[in-house]
Amino acid sequence: MKLYRTTQGILLEHQGAFRILQTEWDALIRSANLPATLEGLWSHSPLVEDPAPYLHAMLPPVGQQELWASGVTYLRSKSARMEESREAGGGNFYDKVYEAPRPELFFKAMPHRIAGHRQPIRIRRDALWNVPEPELTLVINPSGRICAYTIGNDVSSRDIEGENPLYLPQAKSYEGSAAIGPCLWVPDGPIPPETEIHLQILRGGVVEFEDTVALARMKRSLEELVSYLYRELDFPNGSLLMTGTGIVPPNDFTLQVGDQVRIRIDPVGVLENTVTR
Repeated sequence: MKLYRTTQGILLEHQGAFRILQTEWDALIRSANLPATLEGLWSHSPLVEDPAPYLHAMLPPVGQQELWASGVTYLRSKSARMEESREAGGGNFYDKVYEAPRPELFFKAMPHRIAGHRQPIRIRRDALWNVPEPELTLVINPSGRICAYTIGNDVSSRDIEGENPLYLPQAKSYEGSAAIGPCLWVPDGPIPPETEIHLQILRGGVVEFEDTVALARMKRSLEELVSYLYRELDFPNGSLLMTGTGIVPPNDFTLQVGDQVRIRIDPVGVLENTVTR
């Protein structure tokens, strides 16, 4: 099943058919068992013959959930962070985080700062080295259960973070630095580890960079990341958690205004955003 949040209501897709749900988004995320809740709502919800008007008016699939993020969960990410911060003397910190029992978790965005599918993302005006970070994003209910999956783009300013690891919040959290979507994918079981994340960046309609990584390359389990996030935090409406990136463009690449960033995770769909400043 797939859940779409739109300007015209909550759209549920199941086996190629669509229905409009008469409920609130946050109430769904608070469900103890979201797949079972959606199954129950399906037969009692109006059928949508033409979903196109809904799908052309999509909002970010988030209500009152905070968006958090994980760092250095892939070897490629660890290597990139060590490279960018070497001159500042912070490179070894990322090696230690990668090997440590405790993961790196940080706050990314409040709901009003999150872009959805086909909405613009931003690069900072005071940064010269900016990249997208394509990430599987978990949707977690208040009790800490993973109930759905979506696609996330953790837009980051590598030169700011590389200048000093303590500048991480400025490199990661600013207006337009996060995008999720296009929907929530709600399966009956865990997402398979062989699932791949595909990143494609187009500049002037031409592919400037693309790469792919499998979730199996992640060092930490999804459950481990969730357990640390919920260890000392309360999320009455649930939360979203980006799980880190295993795709990092080369050091001579930086996002430019007008670039199109496409992230595909096949069970979920495609998240596409255009870069602004």
